[in-house]
Amino acid sequence: MLTRFTLAKRLVILALALKLGPGLAPLAHAQVPLNPAAAPADTTHKYENLIGQPAPVKKSFFQSKAFKALAVPTLLIGYGSYTFNGGGFYTNQDAQRDIHRLFPSSKSRIADYLIFVPYLELGAVTLAGVQSRNDRLNVLLIIAKSEAIMLSSTFVVKALSHETRPDGSDNLSFPSGHTAQAFLAASIVHTEFRDKSQWYGVGAYAIATSVAGLRMIVDKHWQSDVVAGAGFGILSAHLAYLTHRNRWGRKPVGRDIGFAPTFFGSTPGLTFTWRAH
Repeated sequence: MLTRFTLAKRLVILALALKLGPGLAPLAHAQVPLNPAAAPADTTHKYENLIGQPAPVKKSFFQSKAFKALAVPTLLIGYGSYTFNGGGFYTNQDAQRDIHRLFPSSKSRIADYLIFVPYLELGAVTLAGVQSRNDRLNVLLIIAKSEAIMLSSTFVVKALSHETRPDGSDNLSFPSGHTAQAFLAASIVHTEFRDKSQWYGVGAYAIATSVAGLRMIVDKHWQSDVVAGAGFGILSAHLAYLTHRNRWGRKPVGRDIGFAPTFFGSTPGLTFTWRAH
């Protein structure tokens, strides 16, 4: 009797085990492996941040803003320093001889006024309603900072270099302050309006280049002076932009000014708009 009961009990337990076995199977797969080191590492999301976005790719130095801002002015200042005081494969004397072969000597002071023409272009384009990169107040702050950097750096280098001008008037030839001023203003025009049209910058740089040529024609500067001066001007503007933190807004604010031609019948006219924000 006892043997028959024990056998029946075992059959019931076996039947329950067979019936519940599939439901217990997932629990077996969820168990921690005996050797955790043998489990494959999950590297799928290793480089993803908490919100599931890929980690940003670090740019090289040659792609950085600093390199792009410093490359051109560094080359210009480097070439000017290389040809300073008669050095280089194409010396200052060679350049002076060639420029006077093309243009007669002159005492014109037109370069004294041309250095500000890029700023006039900046104001005229702004008044015409073209939106600049920065609002007007921040543009003025950038100009002030650029001018401070350019004036202080060129003054110090002039005093240290002590280079005699081609006409022998003084020993403040290197670098050219006029050229630095013109290229500083041209660089600001280019930066503010390059997203609208590259021609604004092309025009400003053409004026700055003419200033450099005129300073050589009137025997006020050598080749090295104007090339380095261009570098100092561009560098001053780029440093001002790199270190600038916008104040009181980012994009143009205040009032928009615009001009547009109109016709009343056969009579031409000009419409002036002033829109307050």
